[in-house]
Amino acid sequence: MLKLKKNVTLILFLMFASAMEAEAQTFKATISGLLKDGKSKNIIPYANVVVKNKSDQKFIAGTITDEEGRFKLGDLASGTYTIAFSSVGHLNKTQEITIGTLNAFLDLGEIILTEDSKSLNEITVTSKSTEGLSDKMDKKTFTLSNNVSQAGGSVLQAMQNLPGVTIQDGKIQLRGNDKVAVLVDGRQNAMTGFGTQTGLDNIPASAIERIEMINNPSAKYDANGNAGIINIIYKKNKQEGFNGKIGLTTGLGALWVRQENLPTIRPQYQATPKINPSVSLNYRKNKLNTFLQGDWLYTQTLNRNEFAIRTYTDGTVINQQVKRNRTTTYTTVKTGIDWNPDEQNAFTVSAYFNREKILDRGDIPYFNANFAQRLRLWQFLEDEVKYTATGSVIYQYKFKQPGHLLNAGFNYTWHREDEKYFFTNIMPTFTGEDAFKLLSDEHVADFNLDYIKPLKQGRIETGIKFRRRTIPTNMEFFPGLNSPIDVNAGGWADYKETIPAVYANYVLENNHFELEAGLRFEYVKVQYDVNPNHNTYKSDGYDYVRPFPNLRLAYKIDAQNKLSIFFNRRVDRPNEVDIRIFPKYDEPELLKVGNPTLRPQFTNTFEFGHRLNWTKGNVYTAVYHKVIDATITRIATTVPGSTILYNIFQNAGRSYNTGAELVLQQELANWFSFNTSIAVYQNTIKAFSITNQYPVPTVYHMDEEKITSGNAKVNAMFKLPKQTQLQLSAVYLAKDIVPQGTIGSRFSMDLGAKKQIQKGKGELFLNGTDILNTLKIKREIKGNGFTLNSTDYLETQVFRIGYSYKF
Repeated sequence: MLKLKKNVTLILFLMFASAMEAEAQTFKATISGLLKDGKSKNIIPYANVVVKNKSDQKFIAGTITDEEGRFKLGDLASGTYTIAFSSVGHLNKTQEITIGTLNAFLDLGEIILTEDSKSLNEITVTSKSTEGLSDKMDKKTFTLSNNVSQAGGSVLQAMQNLPGVTIQDGKIQLRGNDKVAVLVDGRQNAMTGFGTQTGLDNIPASAIERIEMINNPSAKYDANGNAGIINIIYKKNKQEGFNGKIGLTTGLGALWVRQENLPTIRPQYQATPKINPSVSLNYRKNKLNTFLQGDWLYTQTLNRNEFAIRTYTDGTVINQQVKRNRTTTYTTVKTGIDWNPDEQNAFTVSAYFNREKILDRGDIPYFNANFAQRLRLWQFLEDEVKYTATGSVIYQYKFKQPGHLLNAGFNYTWHREDEKYFFTNIMPTFTGEDAFKLLSDEHVADFNLDYIKPLKQGRIETGIKFRRRTIPTNMEFFPGLNSPIDVNAGGWADYKETIPAVYANYVLENNHFELEAGLRFEYVKVQYDVNPNHNTYKSDGYDYVRPFPNLRLAYKIDAQNKLSIFFNRRVDRPNEVDIRIFPKYDEPELLKVGNPTLRPQFTNTFEFGHRLNWTKGNVYTAVYHKVIDATITRIATTVPGSTILYNIFQNAGRSYNTGAELVLQQELANWFSFNTSIAVYQNTIKAFSITNQYPVPTVYHMDEEKITSGNAKVNAMFKLPKQTQLQLSAVYLAKDIVPQGTIGSRFSMDLGAKKQIQKGKGELFLNGTDILNTLKIKREIKGNGFTLNSTDYLETQVFRIGYSYKF
């Protein structure tokens, strides 16, 4: 029976393909230059400039130079052209140009018209970008409107179907690595966290235009995130006049009980409702554009339903369940104006606000080995409110040369975390009532200045950035009868971070070769001040000045084949919550505590990639190797005479991540297309020893740990009659390494359909995630004197229906 199930799963997995159809979305190249007389060096106004196809000399575009002798021609697609210059009193001149793959703007520089006609070197220009892999092979772009099977869910859920992305413990992983920097509209803010993804599971996917995945970022990006960058782009309508979109999504999850509760606890959430109304408004008139976007999300979720067995070397066995019923309301408003007073100047002022309210009702029963005795029942209510407010001002100056830009921006973010926990500790002989309160305010100010100048065969980019970030935090404990809470581990702590940075990036392209080389210098100073009464930790901090280089070399074999080599160096700084000194008691026998002695990890990445294009399809393959120093990982230890596990982040030494990736996209017919991705990688952590300081110093040693893992995704899109689309997605994640152990293999399948109605203005969709209800999380952990085996039957199956209307 097991063999039959595996065969059926394999057949289904191979039959169906994935959530992203690679529909070409083209942006055009712009060519500019300056005409001068060869003898007098004077400018030549009102000269004719004509572009024709090289093959058939068909007219493509034309213009005349302005009073300053300058010209520009936009909307040129990929191809090879002949450009001709003519003016009264001068001999005609022609040159050949090829629209290439790297630069959206080309500056031909000075074009000299003399009596002697001289051909100029062939020049290559960036022209297009398609959904999926970029021509530079450093970025993948996906529009969420194509993700039918995850429509109506969160951004985090929508990412599960993207090639190369996996979700584990609520975190994004690229190629099996969760050190991902998340940007919103190209900038970091506290909504998604700095180096974390704290808010992605509550951002409605309906608010997002597209998602960019950057595996090998250039020097213009911040240096953090060794796995790469996820850039989330909000929708923004640019049509003239008043227009907008309204939508409503609703759904149900947890329709069936996957695993019955242990005795004596409150019921699991079932038939959990999901409601998401949204509105997007836009008004554009002449030089002014205003926009407003609002979302409200209400959802109940069986957020965790984990069953575990802890076995200790002294023979003690504890059975437990962690059940968490979650209710979340999430309100988002984004608004702003774009103002273009003239052709050279542009301003954008925007504001963003959200409020997230979380109510968690948890039950954690602890039983002995044969479930004959309940040792403890820990119940809690988490009442948490998070606020985020962001304001930004962006200025752009356009020089007369197209693509020659100066950008300046200031971004300020305030994020409040107001968290209260109320505990009921039910023991065989007494019942205690405990509580704690945490208040944290995060302030982040960013200033950046960027300069871009097109060249004849490329461009230069340079800029500066300055960040100041402070997070004052206060934790108060309110112990009850026979309280297990460590009241001496509370108090205040202040996190302060200062980061100035400067970068330069150079891009060069000719007919066969591409070069992109950059260098970023960052100075980082972090100070973490701890109240002097804390029983374990003291004030700490670090600083460094480091260069972060990047290099990309590419060779274009022909129009269909390209090879690329990448190198970059990146850093992952500890998140403030990773060094936060307060123990968290939502699970009292598996405590999570921060570590203020934690230091950054640095990564060198080497990658080789190949892209092959053909009619209506392409395949991308890559092999890569990452070397990580001072690897950040969470380590659980026990102390003598106690069964409590203390889970604390540590620097584990050197580790390696080596793997290969394949992404295939193909349109087989007008009504059917698919893409599939396969990743295989090996994670290795060298042997290390650490000391967990809390609550008492405990030494832990781990031998070298190594595992080969991977994932595969297949997605299919069917275009049916009457503007109807059907999408089926399947994901398989192989057994993988986690700190001190492994996580089991996982498989899930999603299905979705959408239909255009009301002459294309309306849209209906219906979908289901994990339709076979197969996704569950199994872990095996081994520590100093204990093993922990767990399976989480959390809510993964959700069915949604939605409607939207454009006007």
